[in-house]
Amino acid sequence: MVVSRFELPDPGDEWKAAVRRTAISAHEVLVRHPWAASLMLSPARISSARLRYMEGILGSLRKGGFSAEMTHHAYHALDSHISGFTLWQVHFQFDEEQLADLATNFLSRLSIDEYPYLLEHAGEHDRVENADDEGEFAFGLDLILDGLERMRDT
Repeated sequence: MVVSRFELPDPGDEWKAAVRRTAISAHEVLVRHPWAASLMLSPARISSARLRYMEGILGSLRKGGFSAEMTHHAYHALDSHISGFTLWQVHFQFDEEQLADLATNFLSRLSIDEYPYLLEHAGEHDRVENADDEGEFAFGLDLILDGLERMRDT
């Protein structure tokens, strides 16, 4: 039932926009139903909704000019990003108190001389997000889509 809530690609849309919309929709739906993210990885749980989702992405890629081989690779790169990032996000959510405890108990024990980049990275988590920033999931998705487009065009 959860997968049936994913926005499927419109066959008439440009491949990149259609796949992007579907991937973001899948991620957002799975974040709202965190218990479903792990279930999606089970081969015993391939529903008709999941088959329609897969067919939609595969069809968008093929109609977008990708060969069967490139479509195979592209689908797995996209599905890995959707599944992997979503699992990471739903399993590593912290409320304000937990984040404060993490900063106090873990990060404060790290030496700036030994872990300057890790501490800098941790500080980025506290940064106020730009209103135009779609977040980490969209950032990774756009890297994948742009890379696929460049590979297709060469």
